[in-house]
Amino acid sequence: MDRRPRSFYLLTAFFGLFILFLYGPTLTIGILSFQGPEGGLTFPMRGASLHWFRDLFQEQAVGDIWGAFRRSLALGLMVMVTTVVVSVMGGLAFRKRFAGSGVLFYLIIASLVIPSILISLGVGLIFNQLGLRVHWATSGFGSQLTWTLPFGLLIMFAVFNRFDKSYEEAARDQGASAGQTITHVVLPIIAPSLIGVGLFGFTLSYDEFARTLLTSGSYNTLPLEIFGMTTNVTTPVIYALGTMTTLFSLLIIGAFIVTVWALGRRRARLGSDAGKGV
Repeated sequence: MDRRPRSFYLLTAFFGLFILFLYGPTLTIGILSFQGPEGGLTFPMRGASLHWFRDLFQEQAVGDIWGAFRRSLALGLMVMVTTVVVSVMGGLAFRKRFAGSGVLFYLIIASLVIPSILISLGVGLIFNQLGLRVHWATSGFGSQLTWTLPFGLLIMFAVFNRFDKSYEEAARDQGASAGQTITHVVLPIIAPSLIGVGLFGFTLSYDEFARTLLTSGSYNTLPLEIFGMTTNVTTPVIYALGTMTTLFSLLIIGAFIVTVWALGRRRARLGSDAGKGV
């Protein structure tokens, strides 16, 4: 006999609606991207084919899709590496109190509450005033770091707050230097967290629009290119592009998850070998 309360079914229905609201638009775009050559931007579908995916790889009358994709990919990788490196250094630095640490922490976090478009405007104005070229690889890179670095640092703060310092003490007792302790003890232990920070940095950069809008210069990143296409593209090719970029994002996330899983398996195997050796 089912004794589940009525609230259980209400919460289940609410959660189902939330999932539909969250992923429904993406699924709709995916479905419409598989229309036939006569397909439009709305339902009902007109046939089913891969026509618009093939068309996506042809030269488009407007825009520079693949150039924008390459720029977003390069920018995402730059932001990812910088976010990981600076976040680890910041996490290590904040393990001990130092003069001005509180003020510095709030200055870092402040960029999360400032409207993104104002960050983009401010960075663009600074570059103009300094006589520097506004470009996606310089001003765009800097404005995106104001978004990714606070998240990376917050993750590292949480990681190091739970880090067992006895591992470092054991390494120093064995004669390891400070650099060797960080390289051979600390970084391998926190490697899954570093992968998470890297994933955060890449994905936040890859789809960032507002902070790149006024700092990308003459060349669009992929989010800006897609936004521009919405005003002048009237075929499902834009849906095919959305489906391809979504699949690319899922592949990136999957690659990071597999990497974390492999690191966990390797750590478990090394621990097992060490236990047998003892």
